[in-house]
Amino acid sequence: MITGFVNVEFEPIIPLSIRRADGKVFTQDAIVDTGFNGWLSLLPDLIAQLNLKWKRRGRAILGDGSECVFNVYEAVVVWDDVLLTVPVDEADSEPLVGMSLMEGYQLTRQIFEGGQVELRQVTV
Repeated sequence: MITGFVNVEFEPIIPLSIRRADGKVFTQDAIVDTGFNGWLSLLPDLIAQLNLKWKRRGRAILGDGSECVFNVYEAVVVWDDVLLTVPVDEADSEPLVGMSLMEGYQLTRQIFEGGQVELRQVTV
């Protein structure tokens, strides 16, 4: 199970551990974003700090209907005590955990500042 909290802006936050290229693990808070169908997005500076491997360019349609083009990298994350290799979208926003990374999990959250956030794997 992965646990986090709801911040003052009512955003569900979870800690996310990412392995750097040298094997060291870096932990970063990330917003759980149910409107993002990707895996993970990180700021360009954090991607550079982690020395992530560039994979390709990506395209997305944003909530306002505009299209954006961005770089996609690869990272190894510790997800529910398992190492996963996932694509990382470069974005000028707070780190986001998307629906693809949460696939197979149940998300529950208490909607008040300091409320609990839980991601629990579902057995089908």
